[in-house]
Parts: sequence; structure tokens; C-alpha cells
Amino acid sequence: MWRRLRSALRRLRGSPAAFLAGGGRLPAARGAMERAVVRCVPSEPKLSLRFVLPDGSARHMQRDQAEPLGRALARIATNAAKGRAKAAKKSKKARAEGGPAGEVAAAPAVRLFSRDGEAVAEEVPNAAAWQDGAVLQIGEAQYRVERNPPALTELQLPRSLLAGFPVCPKVSAEFAAPQHCLFRWYREQRPAAGGEAAAGDDGPAWVEAAAAERVFTPSNALVGLRLKLRCTPGDGAQRYGPPREVESSGPVEAGPGACTFDCRHLYTKKVCGEGSVRAVSYNILADTYAQTEFSRTVLYPYCAPYALELDYRQNLLKKELAGYSADLICLQEVDKSVFVDSLAPALDAFGLEGLFKIKEKQHEGLATFYRRDKFSLLSQHDIAFSEALLSDPLHKELCDKLAKYPLVQEKVLQRSSVLQVSVLQSTTDPSRKICVANTHLYWHPKAPEDGAAQRIDLPGILPPFQEAAGPSHSRDWYLGCCFCLLADQGEGEHRKAGICRKQATSH
Repeated sequence: MWRRLRSALRRLRGSPAAFLAGGGRLPAARGAMERAVVRCVPSEPKLSLRFVLPDGSARHMQRDQAEPLGRALARIATNAAKGRAKAAKKSKKARAEGGPAGEVAAAPAVRLFSRDGEAVAEEVPNAAAWQDGAVLQIGEAQYRVERNPPALTELQLPRSLLAGFPVCPKVSAEFAAPQHCLFRWYREQRPAAGGEAAAGDDGPAWVEAAAAERVFTPSNALVGLRLKLRCTPGDGAQRYGPPREVESSGPVEAGPGACTFDCRHLYTKKVCGEGSVRAVSYNILADTYAQTEFSRTVLYPYCAPYALELDYRQNLLKKELAGYSADLICLQEVDKSVFVDSLAPALDAFGLEGLFKIKEKQHEGLATFYRRDKFSLLSQHDIAFSEALLSDPLHKELCDKLAKYPLVQEKVLQRSSVLQVSVLQSTTDPSRKICVANTHLYWHPKAPEDGAAQRIDLPGILPPFQEAAGPSHSRDWYLGCCFCLLADQGEGEHRKAGICRKQATSH
């Protein structure tokens, strides 16, 4: 009899009737609340809910956004009851009390309360019910709802670290922005005099470096030591999510010392003032062209093998490009992986937004970067020369002339050259716009007519985009054009370890 009475009392404590005795108001919290993380994106049909039940089991639920709240709460109650039943089976005390075998634990009362403490009606759709700051109650346990909190989806460090060169981590976040994240850098503790590295039970010991910025430049004193980054995602509302840490795969290595671009950086320490624009055009030598036997033995025999390695060249490229303090950067021969994993994250840390266009049937393409606090993107247009030549009436005259020379026409149409056009608008004066055209034309000493035909084709391509940017008759409308054109001529004479021909202008 006493066993049945105790069981009835336990059910009464968790019953909905007991829960609603306070008139549907949120009971006072007993201690610190746990977290219930809700991810709800309007473009997705389901929302996710993550929390840890009182028995210690983690739950990750997917529910339809349009589903009534009551169904989701009923599912939570079922999961909580199963957790209680499993915990009871493992409890020697529960078995000693002689509960009947197979007894199903009573489902706890589960309710959701708004930030004001009012119970949320069970017919409210999930998308509207699970708001930030709401409180989920499961039995006596309370959870603070965090809707779409800042979260890191990716945190990586470059594989190659050089002393004196900036380390730019790749940071991808959801409901957060890198400029609002918190960064802490650590260095590996140097081995003691006996040669044994100081380490704890969980691995090497780390010492915090005097750096709290997204970009960290290791000094020569850190050569031979690994780095660790701790990043806490944040947003503009000063909400912060759980931090993540990442360690470098290798130690900091000695840099090459003084570089040829150091003297040029003396003239570009600051970003141009209002009314001026600094543009940089740069062929960075795609890795697919640098790692062939022909490249090593014929084109770049003067380069040591390590100088042609992609990781090494990326360190030099990122430092050089960042040091020009450019407003516009047009790059050619950009590997897709280099853009995504290296250049875009690095230049983003210096305030530049990047656009990429890969060539047809190629592994490399074009990249255009613009300074975010000076420009916003109005439109982006990617044009394949061969397609434009055949389909655009503006090029009919040139197409008719090429038709007289079938062999030349065939070669021109086979080329994968593209034109990347970006129409930008000034952030301080919307009436001022600039059209940035970036291209890399084909050139070969035995086929000069191919590149010539592409150059003839260019003037007719831009006017439609200039007109689309705004009415040319408007008095307050201005459109400039920045044309970054590169036609390879004598590549072997001009390229060296990826520090190839470049153009930097300020006007």
C-alpha cells in the first residue's frame, strides 16, 4: 500500500493540474536555468530544438514550424518520461522499493511561457511560440529559450604560418558577424631547458598572447611554436554563443625576411580619403599552372621548389595585398579553393568583400574585391566572350569578319576567357557609381589574333551595364569605369614565385 501511495504522490507532483495551480503563470525559478537552443529560419520548413533533460540525456528535435505548440510539448513530455524510466531502471534504490516491473514513469507537465511569464497557448504555431527569452518548463526544471543565438559553423587556421606575416583565420558563423566576435590567441609554451615541453594531462600548455584581434601576426620569437585561437561568436545585439577553439596543424616557421613589396607599402599605409580610389590588379598565378614539370623547369627554373608551393605563396600574397590598403582589387588566375579558403577570409578581415567567377572548363578564374565602407554592390555580371560574340547583336560586325577566317573563328570561340563586371555604388554619395571590369585575356606567341579579337570585343560589352546602373541624363548621376585587363605576354619573364605583374593606381 505504501508503495502505491508514494507512486501516486510522485505522479501528483508532475501533473498538469498541480502545474496550473498558479493560474497559468510561470513559477519562480529554482536555481540557474539551463539553455534551450532554438534554430528557426523562415526559409526552412522545420525548426530545431536542443536541450538537456533533467536525467542528463541530450535531445535534438526537428519540428514543423507550422505545427501547433501543443504537439511539440507533448513530444518533449514523452521523451522526458522515457528518460525517467531509463533512470529508474538504473537506480538500485528504485528497484529496492519494489516497483512493479515494466512500470511506465508518469510524463511530466511541459509548458512554454513567454518573456512576460504568461503561458503560451498550445495552438500557437511553433515558429511564433519559441521566442528568444521564453521559458520552457519540464516538470520542475526550467530552460531559458535562446532563439537563433550566434554560432560558429567553421573555424580554421591556415596550414602554413610564417613569422612576420598575418594569420587570418577562416570564420564562418550563423546569426553572427566576424566583426562582433571575440578572439583570443594563444601560443604553445616553449619547452623547458631539459627539452621536455610543458604539458598537462590534456595536452600541451598554452600561454595567452597579447592579441585580441581577428588577425594575428606572429613574431620571430614564436618560431617553432604552434598557435591556438579561441573564438566566441557574437552579434550586434551583444549576444554571444558558445566559443570554439582551433589549434594550428604545425608550428610558426621563419619568414623570408624583407620582401620586394615592403618598399611599396611605404606609400600605401593608409586607405585613400574620400573622393579617391586606389585600385590593384594582380595575376597571382594559379596553383594548377605552378605545379607542372614545365613550370618548374622552363617557366620558373629560378624559383626554389618551396617558393612555388601554394601555402607559402598565400602568406606572401595576403600580406602584400593587405598592405596596399586598396579600395578595389582585381585578381586573375585565382583557384576556387584559394578564393574560398584563403583570400576571401583574409581580405574580409581587412574590410574587403569578394566576388568570384570561375572560367568555363578551368580550375581558376577571376576575383574582384571592394572596400565595404566605401562601396556597396549594385549588380554583378559575368560574361563569357565566346557566348557574347555569338549572341549579342552589338558584336555582329566582328562576328561577320571572323566568319571569313574559319580557323581563327574556331580558336577564338574555344577560349574560356570571361569578363567579370561589378557595378558599385558609393556608400557616402549614392549618386556616384563605378563599373569595375576584370578580365584575363588569352595570349600565345603563335596565336596573337585570339587575344586581339577579344580586345576588340571589349568596348561593346560595357555600355549596357553602364546604362543599367542609372539614367545617363540624370544630373546627380556619375559613373566611372575601372578596367583591369591583363593579357599574358612572355609569362616566363615576368612571373616569379607568384609575385607576378601587378598594377596599383590611385586616382
